[in-house]
Amino acid sequence: MTTNPRRPEDRSIRGSNAAYNMNSSLPPGALTLSLFERRIEGDDCLMELARRRFLQAAMGAEMHAGTPGQLDGLMKFRPSEETPVVVHLPRDFLLTDSRSQGWILEFASRFAGRVRGLVIHDHADLVWHREDALRAAREMDSRLANIDRCPMLFIEYAVGLEPDAFAGFFASIRDLARISACIDVGHVGIRQARAAYSEIHPGQDICALKSQDALPPQVMADMEAAVSAASASVFDLVERLGAPGKPVHFHLHDAHPLSTFSPFGVSDHLSFLGEIPLRFEYRGRRSVPLMFGPAGLGRIVANAIAAIGDVSFTLEIHPTADRLPLSDDAEPLFGHWRDKTNAEQMNHWLSVLARNHALLLESINAEPSAGPRSQDG
Repeated sequence: MTTNPRRPEDRSIRGSNAAYNMNSSLPPGALTLSLFERRIEGDDCLMELARRRFLQAAMGAEMHAGTPGQLDGLMKFRPSEETPVVVHLPRDFLLTDSRSQGWILEFASRFAGRVRGLVIHDHADLVWHREDALRAAREMDSRLANIDRCPMLFIEYAVGLEPDAFAGFFASIRDLARISACIDVGHVGIRQARAAYSEIHPGQDICALKSQDALPPQVMADMEAAVSAASASVFDLVERLGAPGKPVHFHLHDAHPLSTFSPFGVSDHLSFLGEIPLRFEYRGRRSVPLMFGPAGLGRIVANAIAAIGDVSFTLEIHPTADRLPLSDDAEPLFGHWRDKTNAEQMNHWLSVLARNHALLLESINAEPSAGPRSQDG
């Protein structure tokens, strides 16, 4: 397959959330983005389709890149000069590793003023080698301070730390202006659901229940209790990480221990619009609600805006094997493709992101008076 030529790379970006914000109805300080990457095999036409759909929906873009050169290539598909961009760096980047530090600074320097933030994963070092992690954070913050219009560095909840320990680390660096947290609501939720269920059923993994064709009513009730407790812990973490008064980034997606939707075998990265089908009847139904659903998303958003104010939300929903036929405006992009399967999968994924983005905007706008709370609480 051949690639599509693209327009020259964007050269400028605004320096504040208000200017970044393509949705004028959103409160100041709030940004909405979606996962923007080539997760489906094919040529650049897939990214051109993504560019068009993101522009139509006024969605910002979270891009994954391993090197500055890769990010240069992705930025050519940035939907518009006003589109906010956050960059997810490789998962093996460590805050305490000197090589990773060099790469982070290289990204920050080369894309200063053009991207809002850089995301790296947390690691066990934040707890097990706490002093080393704190020292590395202070050094990184000092070096980022030397970069004009430097993007924020967000550390994502990803490896299953105790949420208290994760929040405690950021409480220890509350004075560092350029490093803050990324709350992945699905990661936190699944981790806490596992912990809550194991208290009732020691040694058992709630996510292993998905492989069973039928579950006893008591097990289903215990699972529901664990899922409910998990969502409550997410709301608590949002409150705690809002205390330092710095920007906080969110990865938003739904989750459920019984989910089999993901081609990667994980129990999260789901759309907020749907339920989990059951192969048996439970309480007169053959499905159960997701961990959050639209109402839970609304609570997360309302709490984040009230507790933090300066927030960015990325819909980190993964594609599935589902397909959606190409519309008239997209069909010509793939005229040289004999098999349109992957194009239709991309089209379906983009439609899911757009529908969830509309739900996210609705959730934000349902709280028109929400704003950052005072430091007096």
